[in-house]
Amino acid sequence: MRVLFLGTPGFAIPSLQALLHFSNPDFELVGVVSQPDRPAGRGQKLTPPPVKVLAEQSGLPVFQSERLRDHPDALQFLREKDPQLIVIAAFGQILTPEFFDYPTLGSLNVHASLLPNYRGAAPITHTLINGDTQTGVTIMKIDEGMDTGDIVSQGTVVVEENTTQGELEDLLAHKGAKLLIQTLPPYAKGEICPQPQDHKKATYAPRIAKKDAQIDWNRTAPEIHNWIRALNPWPTAAAHFQGVKVKIWRSRRVEESVGDSRPSGRPGAILAFGQDEIIVECGQTTLLSLRELQLPNRARVSARDFVNGVKPRVGDLFT
Repeated sequence: MRVLFLGTPGFAIPSLQALLHFSNPDFELVGVVSQPDRPAGRGQKLTPPPVKVLAEQSGLPVFQSERLRDHPDALQFLREKDPQLIVIAAFGQILTPEFFDYPTLGSLNVHASLLPNYRGAAPITHTLINGDTQTGVTIMKIDEGMDTGDIVSQGTVVVEENTTQGELEDLLAHKGAKLLIQTLPPYAKGEICPQPQDHKKATYAPRIAKKDAQIDWNRTAPEIHNWIRALNPWPTAAAHFQGVKVKIWRSRRVEESVGDSRPSGRPGAILAFGQDEIIVECGQTTLLSLRELQLPNRARVSARDFVNGVKPRVGDLFT
């Protein structure tokens, strides 16, 4: 079976690596499709996506396009590689039926949620925002809808209380790669019957924009904690302190009282300092421990280093 892989960012790397090392003589990886090189870093140097880098290191032909549906050579590349199956992981584009229906076995997508939950671009982010304690990956058939295709297989993972977006993405990427390799042989032999999703139970996960990363201190501490970990590493939760924007990278939930200090009814106010934490009051008099922060044009630092450098006082406000 000839397999064509579509993917772009780091999430897709474990799946591509799994296909590259798939010790099954019935499968041949014939090429990779990825999004274009983009400017990155302070110097905005044109940088290839992770999938392209790995593909070229492995000697695979690579086709790149901003929009496959508008690229005159996309279908030509598809026909030249003539895959019996397309595998997709975080490609970042909506495909046309003439592309995803070309292979005799269709196209399979590795999606980072237990569909029909969290259809859309940011399932991992919304899993954490909502404080879910379990999530997983779904291998689904691609159709014309947004993550609406039939389910081929699923696998679950436990989500710990302090897991960040980046950590959960890595966990699900490897879970998805393992599930993909387990699924491909029986799927190719017709031993798996894909099951339709229950569309009435669908929930959605739109991307969070950078401009929307501001912390609302009127929310409860658990809600803010989930917001902080859900936006780490991107776009990163933010607040203002002493007129300066501060990124908040890590936090912990704490008890409703800290020593002799008691909530003041001022969400965002510093209530106390721990050994390596800043205790901040949130909505409904709940408390949150800030553990890692970052000032503009500075490195991320521990709460202790932030306190030593900025010299905040009890009663000062994060807004």
